[in-house]
Amino acid sequence: MTMTSGRTHHLSRDTIHYRWNNALPPALEIEPGDTVVFETREATDHQITPQTRAEDLASLDFNRIHALTGPVFVKGARPGDVLAVTILDMRPGTWGWSAILPGLGLLPEDFPNPYLKIWDLSNGETAELRPGIRIPFEPHPGIMGVALDEPGEFHTLPPRKNGGNIDVKQLTISATAYLPVWVEGALFSCGDCHFAQGDGEVCVTGIEADFDVTLRFDLRRDFQIRELQFHTGGPLSRRTNTGGYWATTAHAEDLMTASQQAVRYMIEHLTARHGLTREEAYILCSVAADLRISEVVDAPNWIVSALLPDRVFG
Repeated sequence: MTMTSGRTHHLSRDTIHYRWNNALPPALEIEPGDTVVFETREATDHQITPQTRAEDLASLDFNRIHALTGPVFVKGARPGDVLAVTILDMRPGTWGWSAILPGLGLLPEDFPNPYLKIWDLSNGETAELRPGIRIPFEPHPGIMGVALDEPGEFHTLPPRKNGGNIDVKQLTISATAYLPVWVEGALFSCGDCHFAQGDGEVCVTGIEADFDVTLRFDLRRDFQIRELQFHTGGPLSRRTNTGGYWATTAHAEDLMTASQQAVRYMIEHLTARHGLTREEAYILCSVAADLRISEVVDAPNWIVSALLPDRVFG
């Protein structure tokens, strides 16, 4: 069934949980075709504030990452169905953050020390890294997922067959995510929203912020899927894909190794050509540069490219 109209509901920022667990009671029950406005918290559950310092990151309670709003029970949803979730609107808070967290990210050996960037998001259009470097607003919910069909609690950090921490930046306003339903009612939750992010989220954070996210829910039984699929509402990255790109490439027998080296080359480029610190360059790669598998057929080496849009430099 596909529905296109219905009631609008609201879930507040106080309606949160921290793990996937199909035993959680629903915070809300809706009909297919209904819309829900999710008030979401930034990824650390408000442990980071504009007054937080880099050295404070060592005391983060990782049991409170991520704070998810939900779950939502969709009436009639049953295992084997497909839950269609269309992103109608995303409204950020007035500030956000990005961080280098020791031990995490694509280059943990290169960046052993914590680093924190607090962003001013008050104009709703761009976020400034430093004068002359602005990141356009291209938001997405980092986490959208349904409950798993296995009992118990499951950490939200890794993505799974239920969606979860997918960090797909193309799932922005007007896109539709298609998720396989594993339990009755689907039990959908979302959170970890980003003002902007590069493909790869290489330092382990995008521009993290509180958001109000408006989603419409429909049920599909005309096809089946085993993992997330999605359809974009238009061209990719419409606010950043407006001009040229600088790209660095790397080859390796392993795609992870090639990804790491491509990002290292981009950091070298940014520090040498644009005067950024290494930490600023790594953050910029995470929130604006896109990793691409450019070639994966000529064994034993594969090519990964890192592409940074000229748009961020004005």
